[in-house]
Amino acid sequence: MVFDIGRRHFVAVLGGAAIAWPFAAGAQQPAPPVIGFLGARGPDDSADFLAAFRQGLNESGYVEGQNVIVEYRWAEGHYDQLPALALDLARRQVAVIFAVSPPAASAAKAATTVIPIVFVVGSDPVQSGLVASLARPGGNLTGTAFLLTALAAKRLQVLHELVPAISNIGVIANPTSPNTDTDLKALQAAAASLGLEIHVASATSEPEFAVALTTVVQQGAGALVVLPDPFFNSRAKQLVDLAARHALPAIYGLRDYVAAGGLMMYGASLSDAYRQAGIYTARILKGAKPADLPVMQSTSVELVINLKTAKALGLTVPLSLLGRADEVIE
Repeated sequence: MVFDIGRRHFVAVLGGAAIAWPFAAGAQQPAPPVIGFLGARGPDDSADFLAAFRQGLNESGYVEGQNVIVEYRWAEGHYDQLPALALDLARRQVAVIFAVSPPAASAAKAATTVIPIVFVVGSDPVQSGLVASLARPGGNLTGTAFLLTALAAKRLQVLHELVPAISNIGVIANPTSPNTDTDLKALQAAAASLGLEIHVASATSEPEFAVALTTVVQQGAGALVVLPDPFFNSRAKQLVDLAARHALPAIYGLRDYVAAGGLMMYGASLSDAYRQAGIYTARILKGAKPADLPVMQSTSVELVINLKTAKALGLTVPLSLLGRADEVIE
């Protein structure tokens, strides 16, 4: 009987402990860190980049929704909203802000000098004032910079190779983009060396797209360069459709345009840049300081050609271009 009573008591104690332990363990678990995502574009056209960013996090042991939380703020191409969105994330006291595009990175920098910021930009982060140097960023920012503005002249050369008989080239630019002046200077220099004339039209909103395309066509443009810009990129399908309506061979800076039916793109391969940024974000969550993480430079570029669109425009793509293409869409 004594054994039975002791045994019952022992079982009761174990049962009570079994009930209590999960609550105690749960109480000891810290809340997952929160990443503030500040995007100049919108979520619908950022799926591929988000997947690459999450891949970088996953490789470092972080899985969204499990041991890390991501709060998203999207400007949808409206740069004037970025400062308020950045301040919102700063007030939320997120563990780190991930800022996509130069305007987003600048807004995040203005919002906080304390919260670490990881950026992905297509411009020189030193020239734009984001960091003191690539090797020693200083302050609370670091990230990845990829080739974008440096490729403006090369895009014009590739377009000229496809349509050598066309000497007048239209250019659609967003004057509010911090990269526009640098791009236009590079295009002017390249055009002079190739014996081409370029006609620039500005657009800052969707209604201005049609006006800009009509303007360059009236100026005699027979082909088109669309400068990379977060707002333009978020409206890739509209720009591609307008180029098709005017039967303009066009070159773009992102694969999104070619996937939407655009003729071709020459630009940075962004997946690796976003994956590396995800790895940097994870390192900061584990205690690394932005000032100690050199800005990574992604130099990978790609040429993508849409043969279906070329055929619709009555163009024959030279074998020299096809041989250099990283991807051909048929």
